[in-house]
Amino acid sequence: MKNYLSLIDRNTSGRCDVTPLFSHFDGFNTLVNDLIDQIPKTGIDIVACIDALGFILGTAISQKLNVGILTIRKGGKLPVTTDQIDFTDYTGLEKQLEIRQDILSEGSRVLIVDEWIETGAQVGASIKLIENQGAIVVGIVSIAMDDNEKTKYLKSNYKVISVWNDGT
Repeated sequence: MKNYLSLIDRNTSGRCDVTPLFSHFDGFNTLVNDLIDQIPKTGIDIVACIDALGFILGTAISQKLNVGILTIRKGGKLPVTTDQIDFTDYTGLEKQLEIRQDILSEGSRVLIVDEWIETGAQVGASIKLIENQGAIVVGIVSIAMDDNEKTKYLKSNYKVISVWNDGT
């Protein structure tokens, strides 16, 4: 296990808490650099960050790639006309994501970032939002993507970049 991954709090009820890692400058910086090392340095026009912890990781990655960010927000948060999609999250709750209609251009190459992917429901909804605007998803970045039936589709159809593998 990479030393900085030990900063993730696994002694929680439910999902892991990555915020201790985010608060540790050296650990967070090393995490971002390890992810950046796996990302192609060209062919990315924008980083799409999923609300809310994906904003933190995605912004750090976008800065290293010298591209802007597209925030994928929880439904009803943006004060402008948006494209929206409903989905069922990892807890079984119905939720909604939205993006602005004026950020992406036809053929924009988008890298999606979220901090942790349990079932892929949020990422799947984000992909649909992005592709419905004519953009191309070139990869998915996360600290970890759980290995289960629901994430197999993402792993087999998109370039997935992570640093936490097989629970380590």
